[in-house]
Amino acid sequence: MQKVGARLDKKELAQKVLKDNGGIAKTADFAAAGMKKYDVAALCKESFLKRVRRGVYQLPGSDQITEEQLLHELLPQGIVCVESALFHYGYSDFAPRAWSVAVPRTASRAVGRIGEFPVRAYYIQKEYFSIGKTVESFNGVELPVYDRERTVCDCFKYRTKLDNETFNKALNAYAADDRKNLANLAVYAKRMKLYTKVMNVMEVLLSG
Repeated sequence: MQKVGARLDKKELAQKVLKDNGGIAKTADFAAAGMKKYDVAALCKESFLKRVRRGVYQLPGSDQITEEQLLHELLPQGIVCVESALFHYGYSDFAPRAWSVAVPRTASRAVGRIGEFPVRAYYIQKEYFSIGKTVESFNGVELPVYDRERTVCDCFKYRTKLDNETFNKALNAYAADDRKNLANLAVYAKRMKLYTKVMNVMEVLLSG
């Protein structure tokens, strides 16, 4: 039989883990603090912890966590990309049902562990993964995202995954964007072996 004092210690420890992780924590976060899976399960059974999704927990009565917070917690190595990045920059009017997220090719197991969270993973080669990576606010949550220029390059790289309307609207919106950086676009396109395709189209749009 477990002592009452030990249970209180587990509750205090669980609260600290949650506080250190912004109010939500994964099973791995509790494990790193020395808690066993059965400790977490017992606290859930007592209604001290609330299971939000598979392997993700918060305190009952806490503010409902957003998809942005979950993405930050569940896939910290991911970078918002393609459809989700286009919507973020206003290059698309379509709010994707799932988050488009770039991950290293070695992250397939991590993607598989996030359960029912709506994510569309793009597995990226190591040499291309960090090109254009930046951080921006999504609904108050800081998330890694590819910048405008990398997102345009990805429109060409994943052309077959985008419908014509989305592709054309994105490129026209970028061409009209005062914050575009054509020098960076050229650098990225060369590194990603897309230079001719990207520049041929952009020259037409920018001269129109």
